[in-house]
Amino acid sequence: MAFLNALPGAVAEGLIWGLMAIGVYISYKILDIADLTVDGSICTGGCVCAVLIANGVPVWLSVIAAFIAGALTGVLTGLFHTALGIPSILAGILTQLILYSVNLSILGGKSLVTINYRDSNLLLHMSDNIGAIIAAGLIITATIIMLWLFFYTEVGLTLKSTGDNPDMSCAQGVNVKLNKVIGLAISNGIVALSGAMLAQYKGSANINDGRGAIVIGLAAIFIGLSVSMKIKPNFVVSLIGVIGGGIVYYIIYNFVILLGLKTDYLKMLSAIIVALFLAIPYLKGKYFTKQKPENMVGASDGKGTAGGEAGA
Repeated sequence: MAFLNALPGAVAEGLIWGLMAIGVYISYKILDIADLTVDGSICTGGCVCAVLIANGVPVWLSVIAAFIAGALTGVLTGLFHTALGIPSILAGILTQLILYSVNLSILGGKSLVTINYRDSNLLLHMSDNIGAIIAAGLIITATIIMLWLFFYTEVGLTLKSTGDNPDMSCAQGVNVKLNKVIGLAISNGIVALSGAMLAQYKGSANINDGRGAIVIGLAAIFIGLSVSMKIKPNFVVSLIGVIGGGIVYYIIYNFVILLGLKTDYLKMLSAIIVALFLAIPYLKGKYFTKQKPENMVGASDGKGTAGGEAGA
């Protein structure tokens, strides 16, 4: 009974973190960049939104400001990577470190800013989980539609090609560096948008919000894609699968908490979930897929093995 009572809250949080995972999907799956900026940019979105709402700024304007702030964090990471030649993973770490101080400044030197949901027309709040699910669902639907439209424009298609094969894209006259900056800006803008939703849902923004966000995002991606790939592997289905992955992750998360797991071990649980879903394709291919004789022959020259790993 306790699990069923907690289910609407788990679904609402899963939707919010699923939106964050869509941002991670853009950097990780489309740009082929493991962007660690998200641990900071989700907090930036929450801090900007919470502080503006607390100071009487309309909610819709606060959400837009949060998205723009997140996009700027992505631009900073992109410039570190493209203009200064810093490896992408280190660029994300540097931006994340910078954002800790920036977020603390946004909060006015405090570690926490609260929002009085009774005095503000928030889009969603934990006091009404069903309403929060509907609001989050509408925002996610609008986000997926806009991304779908964008990635079928000329800019969106070149951004995809940048992630698939940057050398070939560069040879075709595509500005690969600019595309990486644009992609990271969109990615972190969406992550910050989810941070704004999370701040409203909780009624507060904390300087430690977002720690381990990249792990949750990856968990949602791998859980979602492991299911969506069995249906029809296209862009929209993949994004919907990522949202579903976020929901499944938080349902499991809440279920384990109800079983009595100490909160000290929740980060470890997140890492284990990601590791399991990363390992499933490899273990399935190694132990549960029978290779045909011709594939075994091809493995002698290296082609069979490479093909098998790519397929997994």
